[in-house]
Amino acid sequence: GGSGKGKGGSPFALLAAGFRDRMAADPEYVFKVLTEQIIGVGASVLGDMSSRKDWGIHELDFVFATLIVGSIINFSLMWFLAPTASAGSASASFTSKFFGDYFLRKMGAPSGHMFERGFPVSARVANFMYKGTVFATIGVCAGLLGTVISNSLIALRKATDPNFVQQNESPNVLANAGCWALHMGLSSNARYQVLNGMDMVIQPMVPQGAFRLITSVVRSANNVIGGISFVMIAKMFGVQKGADSEEPEVGGKTTKKNRKGKKNV
Repeated sequence: GGSGKGKGGSPFALLAAGFRDRMAADPEYVFKVLTEQIIGVGASVLGDMSSRKDWGIHELDFVFATLIVGSIINFSLMWFLAPTASAGSASASFTSKFFGDYFLRKMGAPSGHMFERGFPVSARVANFMYKGTVFATIGVCAGLLGTVISNSLIALRKATDPNFVQQNESPNVLANAGCWALHMGLSSNARYQVLNGMDMVIQPMVPQGAFRLITSVVRSANNVIGGISFVMIAKMFGVQKGADSEEPEVGGKTTKKNRKGKKNV
């Protein structure tokens, strides 16, 4: 989504206009963004670390990459998928139409999540497939940007600190971004659908304070599961080789056992 208001203005003016547009459609928008960025990203990193050997102590560079990419993805999801006044109009930009509900409405599918009332199964499947494409697009873009940033920061550390020893081989940018696209299109999309279906049922039934508490807990658990899910996919495709990998280092004969014991010197 995204409003055309403030076109040509400063980035801050565009951001402020975007927030106003989203808050007009969803008064809980800012609260949800803060929940996702503070609790959500933290829970995602916790899930990521819990699924690695020794809680990721030997893979902190991978955990750092997850933190960066996860922060970008969480904000992007909350920003682009939030309903806005202009997203469904024919005059909206292609970006607004793609991330909004314009094409879903054209297909006769639910405009938000697949569990919206009054739609046949085929329309719900169309929503899931379309949202999967949107999520995968965000995943690959955020994966590319986040992996480049994290790899660059590690390279900078190596260049400026002669005593720094990198724990693991930096993940391939394209392969890591591909894993994020797969993770987002399948795992995140499925969890997004379930979360919003739960919100639809629970929100009218309980007071606002209770709903905020429930959604905070549920979204935290969702992000823990998401962190675990991504690590499983990355390990499955060999994109992130952990510190206990048996592969020898370039030019050396490091084994699984002595690689783990390697110290900074």
